[in-house]
Amino acid sequence: MNGIYIIIGGNLGDRLALIKDCKHKIENEIGIISRCSSIYESESWGETDNPTYLNQVLYVESIFSAKEVLEKALEIEKKLGRTRDKKWESRLIDIDILFFNDDIIDVKDLKIPHPHLQNRKFVLAPLNEIASEFVHPILKKSMKELLVECKDNLKVTKIIPKL
Repeated sequence: MNGIYIIIGGNLGDRLALIKDCKHKIENEIGIISRCSSIYESESWGETDNPTYLNQVLYVESIFSAKEVLEKALEIEKKLGRTRDKKWESRLIDIDILFFNDDIIDVKDLKIPHPHLQNRKFVLAPLNEIASEFVHPILKKSMKELLVECKDNLKVTKIIPKL
């Protein structure tokens, strides 16, 4: 069984309903969600004038490979209305694989650990909530340490306890 940390979220539509739908589809198509963070609201990364995001980190146990999980995640995004036109655009839903076991994967369309997670408080805050002692396999620092060191000044607020 593979242990996968995934972040889901979006900043368009009924954000909370989309997170719930996304979680349901992940459980049906990828694996069992055994832990999830609270829901966090954060300012938009990249295009800071976009609407705020809701995000949640999930720990999923799955029999699928990292590539299969990526393919299934992209299909779930598509089913929920996600389009990809340009970088940093607003979106109905986004699913990113943060960690896949302790694996380091660097191929054309898949980079694990997520290459920018250590720079994004909206990822580290919910990740720290459910995996504070998990050690980044490349940086060799815990999520707690990475959150303390993070230079990201965008506002991130816990708004809904575990859902």
